[in-house]
Amino acid sequence: MSTVLVIGASRGIGLEFVRQYRAAGDTVIATARSSDGLQALEALGAKTLKLDVADPASISGLSWQLDGERIDLALYVAGVYSTAGAAEPPTQQDFDRLMHTNVLGAMQAIPQVAPLVEAAGGRFVFLSSQMAHIAGTDSSFGWLYRASKAALNMVVAAARHEYPGAVFAAMSPGWVQTDMGGPGAPLTAQQSVASMRQAIGKLTRRHSGAFLDHDGSPFQGW
Repeated sequence: MSTVLVIGASRGIGLEFVRQYRAAGDTVIATARSSDGLQALEALGAKTLKLDVADPASISGLSWQLDGERIDLALYVAGVYSTAGAAEPPTQQDFDRLMHTNVLGAMQAIPQVAPLVEAAGGRFVFLSSQMAHIAGTDSSFGWLYRASKAALNMVVAAARHEYPGAVFAAMSPGWVQTDMGGPGAPLTAQQSVASMRQAIGKLTRRHSGAFLDHDGSPFQGW
């Protein structure tokens, strides 16, 4: 049985990670911002922590809340979305919202969580997006979101050098039927998470710092 930390678990893919790892018998520690989110996680049998990754004061206390727990797998799932393209500049508010949640939150979580993952010889996986695949960019749709997730990929690639005892990876969940992906997406949250769980279970040191699709295949030409 493993101990799994899911950061940003109140809905969608994060909630499905909690559901599947709990069903597998793992101990799951899950974070959410709201009381409703925490209650949903508790109903699945997860240990819960109240956390807002976009609030530096909130996330700065994460290591204190974890209290030295050995983490076999940490998942940074928290993320927000924007569809606007390059025809207009992003507002300061939108820029700050996406960069704080998708990038700064991850950068603040890493020094607090990575030592606990290293202690277990575990894995630290960050949910990125296929929209961050630079060589595959075919439009400016979601350009701020694309930029934030590309920045996250760099954060992951850089951080792995500081924590060689853990395996770091950025992973796209694919196009998923969530609030972000919409009902027309080809993958359900259950299918996406099942695929990622299989891929995560096969991660080794040679994958550390990589940007991978949900099935574990690498994206070429970041």
